[in-house]
Amino acid sequence: MALRSASRSVLLGLIGLLALGVVATVQAAPAEPAVEIDPALADRARDEHSYAEPDKVRIRDLALNLHVDFDTRSLRGAADYALDWQDDKARELVLDTRDLSIDKVLGRRADGLWRRLDFKLDAPDPVFGSALRIEMRRQYEVVRVRYRTSQSASGLQWLEPSMTAGGKQPFLFSQSQAIHARSWVPLQDTPSVRYTYSAVVHTPPNLVALMSADNPVSPVRNGRYVFRMSQPIPSYLMAIAVGDLAFKPISARAGVWAEPQTLDAAVEEFADTERMIEVTESLYGPYRWERYDLLILPPSFPFGGMENPRLSFITPTVMVGDKSLVSLIAHELAHSWSGNLVTNASWKDIWLNEGFTSYVETRIIEALYGIERAQMEIVIEQTSLRRALAELDAKDQVLVLPPLEGRDPDDALSPVAYIKGAWFLSFLEQRYGREAFDAFLRGYFDRYAFQSIDSGTFLGHLRETLMAAQPDVVSETELQAWLFEPGVPEFAVPASSPRFTAVDAARKSFLDGEKAAAELGSSDWSTQEWLHFLEGMPEVLESAQLIALDEAFRFTGTANGEFAMRWYPLAERSGYFEARPAMAEFLKRIGRRKLIMPLYTALAATPEGLEFARAVFAEARPGYHPITSASVEAALK
Repeated sequence: MALRSASRSVLLGLIGLLALGVVATVQAAPAEPAVEIDPALADRARDEHSYAEPDKVRIRDLALNLHVDFDTRSLRGAADYALDWQDDKARELVLDTRDLSIDKVLGRRADGLWRRLDFKLDAPDPVFGSALRIEMRRQYEVVRVRYRTSQSASGLQWLEPSMTAGGKQPFLFSQSQAIHARSWVPLQDTPSVRYTYSAVVHTPPNLVALMSADNPVSPVRNGRYVFRMSQPIPSYLMAIAVGDLAFKPISARAGVWAEPQTLDAAVEEFADTERMIEVTESLYGPYRWERYDLLILPPSFPFGGMENPRLSFITPTVMVGDKSLVSLIAHELAHSWSGNLVTNASWKDIWLNEGFTSYVETRIIEALYGIERAQMEIVIEQTSLRRALAELDAKDQVLVLPPLEGRDPDDALSPVAYIKGAWFLSFLEQRYGREAFDAFLRGYFDRYAFQSIDSGTFLGHLRETLMAAQPDVVSETELQAWLFEPGVPEFAVPASSPRFTAVDAARKSFLDGEKAAAELGSSDWSTQEWLHFLEGMPEVLESAQLIALDEAFRFTGTANGEFAMRWYPLAERSGYFEARPAMAEFLKRIGRRKLIMPLYTALAATPEGLEFARAVFAEARPGYHPITSASVEAALK
């Protein structure tokens, strides 16, 4: 039913039902058939990826005391949980764990003394780990768990000195999203539970420890580091890193942590970070996390970035010397509003995190670098979305995903959440106008600050504000198509770029044999134009064409991972085996999944390529994060 034909009373009733996540079918006006809202809205707040029972008890605050042991590749220590009991009759605390050894569990009595509590670990599930069930005769306000991690902890990567930039000291970093925090801390590992935390971390005295908390900019290397995160966060945003790290400021509230060998280059590459913060504040309200620092990790980091509050983890693969890939920084910063501040309550609603963030990222890039660059980046993203949709099941192409029962929540981390989500928000901006839509987003971030919400809550807010104020602008049928139907709606307006039109013409003239590679007039092309040039190539090229391109532009051996992830698969599909040695070096040097998975997939398509890929992976694996290794293993089966 289109909102333009609804009476005000029906509209308000629908707002209330959907805000509560209740399935409703509203009688349509004769002009349009009724639109049935997807039943998945009925239970959006439940997190099927956690054993925790937050309706009975919630962690309010976590206090960690951890020892970092590089020899055994483990963390050991204790976690103290300050609890808010929701159910007076509850006598059990259920925590998520994966591959943890639990030594003992204690409860603190009113007199301050600790009492040993009974506990048991359920049989492990290969995806979700084991429920830790702590039984008690009375409700304790504080419970302590003494534990240690395993060498196979999926959320931790331990690097030998040879895998770092300095080559002399080991390195540790975490990656908790989506449900890997449970592999290094027993937790209610669900984004629906937010808590504050503190930590004391003990390390070798020559190393520095950092967390997603209040890191001192001039730490004393004494092997003992104290942290506090005073804003409530979900478990996937808790992070730790230990290594030979140094700091340089960008502004009074932003700076860069990195190994000394990469620090100066990182500060230069990301010099616009403060300007990005200021732009986002002008659009969507104040930055509420005090500091915003970047930690540049070794190249084995499996993602481009991770939005850990106060300390975004960043891959060095975006440091190419010309700031052409700093949209990644804009993305991780944008999470300080969309994701960290207002969080999806479960991973089936991840578009609330990533779609909003991708939209805000584009607005930051447009404000700082111009609409032309922003539009080019949107075209590249939308092209990649359409390519991804061709390989995704229809059920995974919707924004409001059905419950992911029994599935790894990493399955939800697809271009659908990011790019289709941002496209939907751009559609709303186009329909309602930028001024109205900016006010809507700012109000949304204010209203739900430091809360975890579901799609039903978002829809209720959308209807109460934008759609109620302008009921004739977006129909219910259009809303249904964006949120609950696969693919991209036929009425969606794709982004376009005049500069890409020129690139398309140059590519065609080369492919048609009208111009040699060196005659394409590409000397002033931006990184985005080169990416579009490569993305538009056919699946296979002739050997002479590949040789001509490589001789003219030196794609083989490129230091730009975005070029490499497009060139090497094309070379492999086309039988350009001269690129194999450089491919192998690239795969052994880089652990970022986005950059290497297209090449592993292309190699796995032929028996000879699969043999080559397995040999390279055997050498590269020690430097890969467990998340990356699992992805490569799946591709090479």
